[in-house]
Amino acid sequence: MTPHPPPPHRWLVPALALLALAAGLLSIVLGSVSIPLPRILAALGGGGDPVERAILVELRLPRALLGLAVGATLGLGGAALQGFLRNPLAEPSVLGASNGAALGAVIALYFGLAEATPAILPALAILGALVSLALLFVLAGRSESALTLIIAGVAVATLAGAGISLALNLSPNPFAAMEIMTWLMGSLEDRSFRHVALALPCIGIGLVLLAWDGRALDALTLGEDGAAALGVDLRATRMRLLVGVAIGVGGAVAVSGSIGFVGLIVPHLVRPLTDRSPSAILLPSALGGAALLTLADVAVRVAPTTNELKLGVVTAFLGVPVFLVHLLRERRLW
Repeated sequence: MTPHPPPPHRWLVPALALLALAAGLLSIVLGSVSIPLPRILAALGGGGDPVERAILVELRLPRALLGLAVGATLGLGGAALQGFLRNPLAEPSVLGASNGAALGAVIALYFGLAEATPAILPALAILGALVSLALLFVLAGRSESALTLIIAGVAVATLAGAGISLALNLSPNPFAAMEIMTWLMGSLEDRSFRHVALALPCIGIGLVLLAWDGRALDALTLGEDGAAALGVDLRATRMRLLVGVAIGVGGAVAVSGSIGFVGLIVPHLVRPLTDRSPSAILLPSALGGAALLTLADVAVRVAPTTNELKLGVVTAFLGVPVFLVHLLRERRLW
């Protein structure tokens, strides 16, 4: 008998891992300053021109690492939330975590606290995400319904968005307002290893917590009652998932600014290439998010514009087609 070829989705994770690696290498090699490949290799080896070595090691390498880490967090967060809430449009901003983290960072910028020490901005961003999580639990109460969490998340996100608008409205001078607006558009420009050191511990904890409950997410496809009958502790699963979103997204937003739609786009792109179970989408979404955000960051650097495009603007444009495709599918069902 002729052996059956392996299913295509078996090659998805290795292919996405290679794509993420290639995106990271492109982020180091490409930029506004053109450096030939032999001089890049010499600089990365510790030799070559000191200026070129500073550009590659001090600017491009940490930017590449943050692009991969932040993208992986947002992609995995979106996949986990879509599985948990059973909502194809779920992403970290649905539960207010992104807006809460953004509000914490805006507070640091508004009051000038970020100038005192570099740790203030990520600390307040993570605190904002955790406070939004606590408020979400208060509003949702003891309910284990996904719909209740979505409604409470929309309320928390709206409240955090109103706080950000208030900070812009009461900004003491136009320079402070411009700094806040620039940060809200999202960017990895001028990031250093200091930002990597601040963000990676939170991102690492968030990734572990988000990837922990793959089997529970599969059980939830049967509904809350079906998952409970299979022995899934819904409250513990919800706690791990939401804390993972708060810590991971808080750490990511602290160094990248507000970047949306990655958690929405990536699961939709990888889902048709898997068996569509929530657990099968988690790792591919993390790798796909890392590749997508890093490649988008490369695109904003090499685009022929006077000022560098903001990363959050590019990802927002990428998210529009996903919404339109989902809308057309729903219209056919109506």
